[in-house]
Amino acid sequence: MTARSSSETTRVIPEATVARLPVYLRALTALAEGGIRTCSSEDLATAAGVNSAKLRKDLSYLGSYGTRGVGYDVDYLRYQIAREIGVTQDWPVVIVGIGNLGHALANYSGFRSRGFRVVALLDADAERTGEMVAGVAVRHFDDLETIAREHAVAIGVIATPAAAAQDVADRMVAAGVTSILNFAPAVISVPEGVDVRKVDLSIELQILAYHEQRKAHGQARGEVDGVDGVDGVDGVAVDGVEVATVGGDS
Repeated sequence: MTARSSSETTRVIPEATVARLPVYLRALTALAEGGIRTCSSEDLATAAGVNSAKLRKDLSYLGSYGTRGVGYDVDYLRYQIAREIGVTQDWPVVIVGIGNLGHALANYSGFRSRGFRVVALLDADAERTGEMVAGVAVRHFDDLETIAREHAVAIGVIATPAAAAQDVADRMVAAGVTSILNFAPAVISVPEGVDVRKVDLSIELQILAYHEQRKAHGQARGEVDGVDGVDGVDGVAVDGVEVATVGGDS
């Protein structure tokens, strides 16, 4: 077996770049499915929604995969990014909390196509035990340790109410889970060495509401400005139709 070079084993990719790699992978997949075999950095950047300079810098952390004057081989670059972020292997995942959100996550087809296999659905409600969701039988939360051991589960998903999230996280960590995707509307504490990604839909909606409010206020100001004559433009109504006059002194 060929040893990996010291530069490869010690390479550190910035977190911001790591966060964008799955976006590039999704864009490359869409290009490949569209029959595109090569693309320029500009084309890929547009598909991913970033500027081309940022994309080139991000990809430079992975190595040199582009050809000057030709661009990137879509399938090859897609494989390299997939390998870098670890989705060329099969990751067993357990989902805890089989309410409406848990059901939706269990039925999400994108998990398997992106290298994740849901090996268990768990819920503390004994009445849900045995319920079939997306072809998987729901098991009781008390089976977490056994399942984690049998399937070598490293990734857990929390889709419980906020009050239960910390206890679920503690049990996951004790069972050997070292990465947690938290959909519960709560902040959880984990020991060093355990990674947590939080997805809070309500916060995302509130951020969108903020931007909508800003846009609405900006539009209102624009309408007022058009009447009040900001920047030397006065609004004058002639037969019910507003027209603009410049200068103000008539």
